[in-house]
Amino acid sequence: MAHNNPIKGRKRGITGIMGVMLRIFGVVLLGLALSGCGYDGHFRYPCQDPANWESAECKPPLCTVNGACPEDLVGTDVVNGTSDESTVEEVPNE
Repeated sequence: MAHNNPIKGRKRGITGIMGVMLRIFGVVLLGLALSGCGYDGHFRYPCQDPANWESAECKPPLCTVNGACPEDLVGTDVVNGTSDESTVEEVPNE
């Protein structure tokens, strides 16, 4: 005896225009969430910025108290200009 099953053969999940809209919404939401994860061009510490290396807060003895001297943050080779940028290692975030 054969049964007529109206559900057999149908795709599972949301289909049609509603499914398309949900997918688009998901992609947009994911894009917005990931856009906040990138590099924004700011330095974590003021003394990492070469423009601030001559300021008083980036010169000893003020910077040695908290370890924020440019030499501590980016290395002496970079501060002295003797390093090639391709050999500079990134300092991991603490």
